[in-house]
Amino acid sequence: MRLSCPICGERDRREFYYQGAALARPEGEAWDAAWDDYLHNRENPAGVTRDLWQHEQGCGAWLVVTRNTITHEVLGVALAAEAGA
Repeated sequence: MRLSCPICGERDRREFYYQGAALARPEGEAWDAAWDDYLHNRENPAGVTRDLWQHEQGCGAWLVVTRNTITHEVLGVALAAEAGA
């Protein structure tokens, strides 16, 4: 699989570190069910996902990668700061 870093261009997947699903943080500081889900519960969907990756062996940027887990097609890559992750 190849990922297109917005800073460095297209690179092999081995340059990147997979960090997990790109989830929006719950609002508020109080511990509740939303925070419990955010920290501990994950789905394993078949289909389109948004994942957080770091270009570890390149520029070090954090990226949100939209991809299809069935076809392995990469649908988009954006800087995490700009993608709201």
